[in-house]
Amino acid sequence: MSKLRTIRFVLGDQLSRSVSSLSDADPDQDLIVMAEPKCEAAYAPHHRQKIVLILSAMRHFANALRDDGFQVDYFDYETRPTDSFSAALKTAMADHGISRVIIAEPGEWRVHHEINTWGKDLGASVSVRPDDRFFAPISAFADFAKDRKELRMEYFYRGLRRETGILMEPDEKPVGGQWNFDHDNRKRLPDEVSPTSPKTFKPDDITRDLLSKVVDDFPNAVGDTQSFGWAVTRDDALSALDHFIAHRLPHFGDYQDAMTVKSPTVYHALISPYINIGLLLPDEVCRAAEKAYHDDKAPLNAVEGFIRQILGWREYVRGLYWFMGDDYGKGNHFNAKRSLPDFFWGADVPMNCLQQAIGETLENAYAHHIQRLMVIGNFSLLAGLNPQEVCDWYLGVYIDAFEWVELPNTFGMALYADGGKMASKPYAASGKYIDRMSDYCDDCQFSPNKKTGPDACPFNALYWHFMDRNSDKLGKNPRLGMPYRNWARMNDDTKRDLIAQADTFLQKLDDGKLTKVPKQENLL
Repeated sequence: MSKLRTIRFVLGDQLSRSVSSLSDADPDQDLIVMAEPKCEAAYAPHHRQKIVLILSAMRHFANALRDDGFQVDYFDYETRPTDSFSAALKTAMADHGISRVIIAEPGEWRVHHEINTWGKDLGASVSVRPDDRFFAPISAFADFAKDRKELRMEYFYRGLRRETGILMEPDEKPVGGQWNFDHDNRKRLPDEVSPTSPKTFKPDDITRDLLSKVVDDFPNAVGDTQSFGWAVTRDDALSALDHFIAHRLPHFGDYQDAMTVKSPTVYHALISPYINIGLLLPDEVCRAAEKAYHDDKAPLNAVEGFIRQILGWREYVRGLYWFMGDDYGKGNHFNAKRSLPDFFWGADVPMNCLQQAIGETLENAYAHHIQRLMVIGNFSLLAGLNPQEVCDWYLGVYIDAFEWVELPNTFGMALYADGGKMASKPYAASGKYIDRMSDYCDDCQFSPNKKTGPDACPFNALYWHFMDRNSDKLGKNPRLGMPYRNWARMNDDTKRDLIAQADTFLQKLDDGKLTKVPKQENLL
């Protein structure tokens, strides 16, 4: 057997045999190094299911590499604890007498900066390869952004459609004659419809062992573990994809923005964590959805809407994250300083929409994009919650969250904390939007149809409070002309009542007195 000459360092979100760092790996030449530093589970309040998913998937992937004949030097947190990726690499280099290292580019600035120290601090010869699991290289976004005043996803998405040929006609026109079917995908779920359940998997021995230890071994983690049914192998992830394509994709488009107490997932795929850690590849996922359309198994609005989330939105936020640099996320456009309320950790809140969205997040490590954006994000925006605290929460509690995807979505889109670098306007909405897209308001003690009074939906007054206090920054935004004209037409008494209603609510929020009460009691 030849002497091993190169270390192939594999991060926990690079669990793909075809990732650039492994695509040409040779068992006779290369040593695989993987590590589980406990600090990686502590820099944000990670959900316990997220920790278990990543660690279990890493261990399964390491075993699969061993089955392929590779020697894997694995630093698990229990028997071979290590303080960092750097410490693990230093030990592996010393133990095996190897200084040459190959790694695929990481997904976070934090890890990027750490890898950049390996040459000087460890004496390693490091080759950082592009992460070619994405459709577009990082440099593509800089090319897209050149000479553009606005960095909107739609045009980046159209370019990738043309490059990949996905949902394109031979004459380079989009299938169906239009690029975007978003206007067809905003239906509320009918009362008589109950979505099919997503594909779940019974935990195996590796996963069960981690589930039994995660509470004690990661005391700062959050969330429940009872519902864990995530895939931890590529075979199971492919099975989850097949199930979605066959049973949920046909209805995904119509109801992708819908929310209901009947189902925390509606018709969503729940495969984003598998794509983000490498068990599934974006191209194969999009091609599978495209095939369903061509085989007449799913309508175009569903297929285009699903593909847009991956080929469009996912690629766009990744490009934006690296383009903006490592200072992105440190601003605070609205000077929002309110601390994260306690109910973000326990879901004990009288507003049923927040109770549902946060409760399901803590229970399942998952909430779909409208729950994240238009319920939790909308509340965080209107209530003036500190952007850094909100971003840390989103990064930790969602099973598919890594900083490259979480930060633009939360800091830029949900909170508009970047001042409009990403979104053309804040995603602010009153309770009427939530009522229109969900059944959450049916059993809530507050009415979305009332603006003031003890049973008025807090979102209504908070919306106008937000618009009023930020008029200097938003008043000239062309997309907000109508609400500001409506505000100007209101009489002074109405304005004062709305501001007073919101102020009272925010004071209750600050005092920690927002608890569920019987409907007849006066919360305010």
